Amino acid sequence: MVKHQPLQVYEKQILLSIITGIYGCRWKRYQRSQDNTSKWECLWFTILCCSFFLLLFWTYFWFVAQNDFNDFNWSVYNRTGEWTDETIPIVASTSVGISYITFLVILALFHISLGQQLNLFWVHKIGVLATLATTISGVVSVDDIWGDEWEILFISLQATAPFLHICALATVTAVGWLVAGYVVRRQRSNFQMMVLVVYFAILVALYLAPLLFTCPCVMDRHSLKDRPEIIGRRGAPMLAPENTMLSFNRALQQGATSLEADVTISVDGVPFLMRDRTLRRTTDVRKVFPSRQYEDASFFNWTEIRTLNAGQWFLESDPFWTTASLTSKDRVRIENQTVCTLVDMLRLAARANASALLNIRKPPAQHPRARSWFMDTLYKSLSHVVCPLCLGQVTWSPDSDRGRVRGFQQTAQEKLSLQEMRQRGITSLTLHYSKANHKDIQEYLANNVSVTVYPVNEAWLYSTLWCSGVPSVSSDAPQVLRKVPYPIWLMTAYYFIWIASDLLSLLVVLVIFSFQKWKMSGIQNCNPEQIVLNAVGRPQTREVNIMKEKLIFSGVLPFLLMQQ
Repeated sequence: MVKHQPLQVYEKQILLSIITGIYGCRWKRYQRSQDNTSKWECLWFTILCCSFFLLLFWTYFWFVAQNDFNDFNWSVYNRTGEWTDETIPIVASTSVGISYITFLVILALFHISLGQQLNLFWVHKIGVLATLATTISGVVSVDDIWGDEWEILFISLQATAPFLHICALATVTAVGWLVAGYVVRRQRSNFQMMVLVVYFAILVALYLAPLLFTCPCVMDRHSLKDRPEIIGRRGAPMLAPENTMLSFNRALQQGATSLEADVTISVDGVPFLMRDRTLRRTTDVRKVFPSRQYEDASFFNWTEIRTLNAGQWFLESDPFWTTASLTSKDRVRIENQTVCTLVDMLRLAARANASALLNIRKPPAQHPRARSWFMDTLYKSLSHVVCPLCLGQVTWSPDSDRGRVRGFQQTAQEKLSLQEMRQRGITSLTLHYSKANHKDIQEYLANNVSVTVYPVNEAWLYSTLWCSGVPSVSSDAPQVLRKVPYPIWLMTAYYFIWIASDLLSLLVVLVIFSFQKWKMSGIQNCNPEQIVLNAVGRPQTREVNIMKEKLIFSGVLPFLLMQQ
């Protein structure tokens, strides 16, 4: 008794050997097998796809979060006490991870389209698990350290949604080739029908997705308002040490029309500019006063503060990776920077005819000026502003003691209703970009409320706010925003593009399914004699091999061979 084995066709196919070799370490001669992928390997393919989509989300998050890299490093510094650029290893590992996983997904799709088993090599399995675990731990860590930053994802969709929609539509349309090849087989199952229904449900959802978009830059160009003014947030901290005279000068040179500063008051009542609670990060207090390096900056007197260097840290830590472009003359100027007083900054603003935005920090309760800090700061400002600079050009924050701050503008840094703003007499808001959605901005502007949004360091965010009509933005990178003469993603014909892409996608999907159906029907119409005659000297297709193996098991093909 002779036991018939399924036909196994060995062919020389270098490309397929490379694909199966890289994905499953199968480098030997290529064997065309019709066995189905095991459930275990299907599970690994599912894990691979989950890793891909998670990494895609993670990569997109860090792409749009570039706007706040400085704030992320600052929040890490406040936890650890040491300044390091933590974004570099995160971005580097994310780039490697997404490249690796995407490559494996592409190889897996090649296997599926060619009808090959998915046998992922064990080394790749370890790599996929390591990448997945690293990404999950990164998401959890960011949620703990920087949880508020998730808001930027929703803000970014106002600018990127139309482009993401086109990319997703093209991807799902291309996947239709695999779906069609799976569901048009002669043997039908409930799972095939479920795959077909899910695919078309996703496709229809993508066709209608733009109905849910809120994109300020999808507008007529004639409705575009004036370019938002740029406020130098602590000057131009990417070009010079923050809150120093050099930084403010650089901001004015880069087109800033206003200067923003953080104000702290010393023990002897001198308002000076300092963002941090301590002097450790931006001065050499560790060398000059090592025993007081963790002490609150407001507990130093001005004589002590004046002896500190406020520029060397910038050259040593290189917080924005910009020092390599500095000239020797720039380096000398930076090395000689000292802590800046509020009076010096206001004088500079007056000479440049620029306005000023002041963020006043209240000293601790034990501070000698804990009760008089407000009036001390106000007196210093008034005595040096009344003559050279109009009081209306100085904006005071926080919004407190409005009765004593006469002449200055006061801005609230919280989102308020229009009714509450009228009751408190507020006409200016300074809001984080995550709190300033398009609808609220339009409502505020319609009621003559000035809105300043911070921090705005990337061109895409600046363009989105420009389309929303925001009159001014506060930025750490005025040199970047200066190079945006027009909204980069202003889309006047998007609705035409949307409808055209949907119709094109639908046409391509129908053609794909029709072709796959025609291809399968042609194979199913072949009789056994035609299969035997065509099997010699012609390239073997997956469907023909399936038919031949079925004929072997049924006993038809051995009978025909014996007759010949």
